[in-house]
Amino acid sequence: MSDLKKTAGGKAAGADLPAGKPGKQQRSVRVVMLALMITMLLAMLDNLIVGTAMPTIVGDLGGLEHLSWVVTAYTLATAASTPIWGKLGDMYGRKGVFLTSIVIFLVGSVLSGMAQDMGQLIGFRAVQGLGAGGLMVGVMAIIGDLVPPRERGKYQGMMAGVMAIAMIGGPLVGGTITDHLGWRWSFYINLPLGAVALAMVTAVLHLPKRERAAAKVDYLGAGLLTLGITAIVLVTTWGGSEYDWNSAVIMELIAIGVAALVGFLFVETKAAEPIIPLHIFRSHNFTLMSVVGFMVGFVMFGAVLFLPLYQQSVQGASATNSGLLLLPMLLAMMVVSLIAGRVTTSTGKYKIFPIVGSALMVTGLFLLSQMDTATTRLTSGVYMAVLGAGMGFLMQITMLVAQNSVEMKDMGVASSATTLFRTLGSSFGVAIMGALFTGRVQDEMVARGGGAATAKSAQLDAASLAKLPAQAREAYQFAVSSGTHIAFLVGASVGVIALLASVFVKEVPLRGAGPATTSSDDTQARDAAIAPKQIEAV
Repeated sequence: MSDLKKTAGGKAAGADLPAGKPGKQQRSVRVVMLALMITMLLAMLDNLIVGTAMPTIVGDLGGLEHLSWVVTAYTLATAASTPIWGKLGDMYGRKGVFLTSIVIFLVGSVLSGMAQDMGQLIGFRAVQGLGAGGLMVGVMAIIGDLVPPRERGKYQGMMAGVMAIAMIGGPLVGGTITDHLGWRWSFYINLPLGAVALAMVTAVLHLPKRERAAAKVDYLGAGLLTLGITAIVLVTTWGGSEYDWNSAVIMELIAIGVAALVGFLFVETKAAEPIIPLHIFRSHNFTLMSVVGFMVGFVMFGAVLFLPLYQQSVQGASATNSGLLLLPMLLAMMVVSLIAGRVTTSTGKYKIFPIVGSALMVTGLFLLSQMDTATTRLTSGVYMAVLGAGMGFLMQITMLVAQNSVEMKDMGVASSATTLFRTLGSSFGVAIMGALFTGRVQDEMVARGGGAATAKSAQLDAASLAKLPAQAREAYQFAVSSGTHIAFLVGASVGVIALLASVFVKEVPLRGAGPATTSSDDTQARDAAIAPKQIEAV
């Protein structure tokens, strides 16, 4: 029986807990968890704050055509670095790697706040994204080291609370900071939180020393993956806007991207410590959840970016109010996510949630695509709540099912890969939806004769738009609503893919939720008979 209580690494679950009396252990873990939750808050707040501040940032620095890259650079760097941070933590010890990622994130935040033009901001956001790649992965991995799976539910309330603070407070804080302190403080606000996280993690986190791994990190695989992702995102961003789809530049980027990704797949079959072991995709459910996670990321960050733009430019909301007006989506997402997570944990049933969530997500996006210059805030709020409910059903379940679909020895890899696909989805979503949005806005402005007037103004800034001549302002508002229409219509189409993938998910018992049963997903069936070792994702 003792063997059944061991993790894949041969160490008993919870073996890394601080030594001492049970009460002292619990207090020690709670203190460490508090430090980790602050870091988790740091990671989750950033895009939510910056998304709300984007209209003002573009108004100050200009460069509307590069708008989507402010977010894309961050998410792309995060995606490329996430698996590397996870592998470095496994090989060389989590604490030092985790602290390093926090420092890089803070350096990128300071530089972003000091940016003088859009090009600098995009570059510094990439630095910030490199650090961000290690934040969430580090938090989840350290929790897995410290807290036995059966006791992890005791701390689920803390994680849900952080999620609520970030998703509700992020847009509000971003809007308030932008209106009263200036957009640069949307980056500087990371410094006090980061300093507290650094101090607490340094002081209270004590993990057993790890033996340094003999194998080297798969840097070749990581480099090829980064090159392939970058090339493909450039194609989606530049195609049809900066360059024609059949231009030499786009064709070359497609060739580079395909070659890099094919090379990556080949390298991963040969590497001693592959960044992403390909055998995990033999699991039916893991592959499907990777698809669903990608689509959720695609939709979520697109919505967070474009809804404030619509609210400020068309509905006349201030940056603060546009943050508050996102509350229907964020509250619905949080409440539904908590309910779905609890029901899944208590019953072990989960298949219905991805299906219902995907259907609501598609419905919400389609409704949002119907907004125009006459849509009221109440109506848009109802549409956002539908979308938020759909994403709430999906956010937690995708990670839960993915982790339940692989062997114990691949738990960390599965968590990193799932995070990577969601991050990639957000990068592609912002790039594709951003390119379509910008192209439609520019086309409509030219067609309505308002392009010159708007080019001289602070684009997307509500106060500056109010100073425009009535004809130019109306033309711009129509153009933004038209751009929003095409962006969300594409999002709804993408959501259909998530719905189709969810239909084919198999209801395999969760570890610890009940007796194991035989499944055609061989890996899952074998693991379901082993004592649980599962990270319950927020």
